[in-house]
Amino acid sequence: MATMKSVQTGGIGKIETVDVERPVPGPKDVLLKIRACGICGTDVTFLHMGGMPAMAHLGGDLVPVPLGHEPAGEIVEVGTEVADLKVGDRVVVNPQDAPTGLIGCGGKFGGMSEYLLIENAVVGKSLAVFPDTVPFDVAALNEPMAVARHAVNRSQAAPADKVVVFGAGPIGLGAAIWLKLRGVGHVVVADVIPSRLDTALAVGADAVINSAEEDVTARLTELHGQAANALGQPRAGTDIYIDAAGAPAVFQAAVDSAKWGAKLVMVAVQKKGADIDLGGMLRSELTLIASQGYPTEIFEVTPEIVEHHERFEKLISHRVPFAEADRAFELTLTPGAAEKVVVVFDE
Repeated sequence: MATMKSVQTGGIGKIETVDVERPVPGPKDVLLKIRACGICGTDVTFLHMGGMPAMAHLGGDLVPVPLGHEPAGEIVEVGTEVADLKVGDRVVVNPQDAPTGLIGCGGKFGGMSEYLLIENAVVGKSLAVFPDTVPFDVAALNEPMAVARHAVNRSQAAPADKVVVFGAGPIGLGAAIWLKLRGVGHVVVADVIPSRLDTALAVGADAVINSAEEDVTARLTELHGQAANALGQPRAGTDIYIDAAGAPAVFQAAVDSAKWGAKLVMVAVQKKGADIDLGGMLRSELTLIASQGYPTEIFEVTPEIVEHHERFEKLISHRVPFAEADRAFELTLTPGAAEKVVVVFDE
């Protein structure tokens, strides 16, 4: 039996690299050799939990979760009934399309493995091919950039809109890139970490706000002009707020700043429940829009990542060899230690 190494949860706050059976593709499947895989906040959530409850409604014990849902790799085996794919193709993956469960999110397989089986492989549905002009580590951003793209699509931002993105992590920075590529005239990024704000400017944000040091409403008013809420009270001229931070203070900052008819797009998973200032929302007729995942965007983003890969590459703060996966996850678990960690595999 051929084996491979795969990373899974190994208890609360820990991973374990284990030897597992290397998958064998069936007639409709392909096998990938993974070349790069990003680490996401969802991976961190599984680590904090120490796994996933088995039959949670019955109080079952935690079971290990194969990690990694942001892989990019190279096809090394192709099933006899697979069309339009060949050995050597470089591909990114739709982790939600696996029939045995979400890749890296509780399904049978995880992308943080030496090899990954893509069941029922169909171009444009389960995977997409990208050219060798794009490094594997940048291609591994495809999945989180689809999340960011969906938030921007949900916002319906137009060129004349003035937008602020709260949170300069990968999703927030990705949203800033998509907004600028969409032609939005003025995009501000707010965060509390100066290095992340530097990255926001590097990827094309028009301005940044250090929300730990600056009055957000005053700064937005300076940047976007002054408007008013439904009662005529002065507010910033910002049209769209995107919450990619997930902190209660961000939600309140948007409500405090919002003019009449502004929109707030919530893409971050809220880390803690918060009291919502419904009165403030009412006074601005603020529209709250939730953005979850990527219903259609997973491969919508791929051609543009290919075209603008040098800009997206700036989102990666750390590249860590697969042999040092422990260090990669430790970086991600440490607040403020890294912006985007991608694990890279030997060629």
